[in-house]
Amino acid sequence: MSWILIVEQSLNGLQFGLMLFLLAAGLTLVFGIMDMINLAHGSLYMLGAFLAATLVKATGSFALGVLLAIPATAVLGMLLEMSVLRTLYARDHLSQVLATFALILIFNEAVRIIWGPDMPLSMPAALSGPVQLLPGMVAGASNREMALAMGVNIPWLFTLLFGVGAGLCAVAGALLGPLFAVQVGMGENILILAFVVIVIGGIGSIRGALVGSLLVGIVDTIGRAFLPLLFGIFLQPRVASAAGPAIASVLVYLLMAVVLYIKPQGLFPARG
Repeated sequence: MSWILIVEQSLNGLQFGLMLFLLAAGLTLVFGIMDMINLAHGSLYMLGAFLAATLVKATGSFALGVLLAIPATAVLGMLLEMSVLRTLYARDHLSQVLATFALILIFNEAVRIIWGPDMPLSMPAALSGPVQLLPGMVAGASNREMALAMGVNIPWLFTLLFGVGAGLCAVAGALLGPLFAVQVGMGENILILAFVVIVIGGIGSIRGALVGSLLVGIVDTIGRAFLPLLFGIFLQPRVASAAGPAIASVLVYLLMAVVLYIKPQGLFPARG
């Protein structure tokens, strides 16, 4: 095992963590600031990936296709917020979970009807650039009545905030799609990791989402890369190659358990 391999896999983990941050940041904005449990956030990630793949094919440019997919997904997210999700703000979290889980099923079947089960999306030769997020306004979730009395238009604020979250889903879907696959149901698996990230980082904390994303990305990537090599010392290659990724996925949840044991509210809780 060379130091070059360690550096390469560490950079891969950093890349995956930053891509995961794009998804987790949007989920943090919606979950932490709006106090809304939106399981359909992964479906917006899927829609963003399919729209990006369609627009990249139509324009012949990866960058242009992604840039067009971001506002398109943001508009879809805002329409979803105004038509369906706005009615759930006053409901309990169980109602939000059930309603948004139903949206997952609806979006999966709608995408299957429109695009089919999957679409090709190839990564361009060169892709780089940071993404910066501005902190959101938490007063709308903490005390909506007072915020309204101070002149803040809470409904429009939440709609725009949801649009920002949906736009970030499009970025994440367009950038992670070539690494994994643009297919129906792609949002469910990564949504679980996104929830792990915000639990580790602290609900409602953008800084926590960034740190949690990097931790999860590095632990997951390093584990998948080196655990099979470690197990290969003691086990047969076939068994080691199967056991390594399985144990690596457990490491992410073990990390979450350790963090919650030490800091039950996460590393950087937004609200005390």
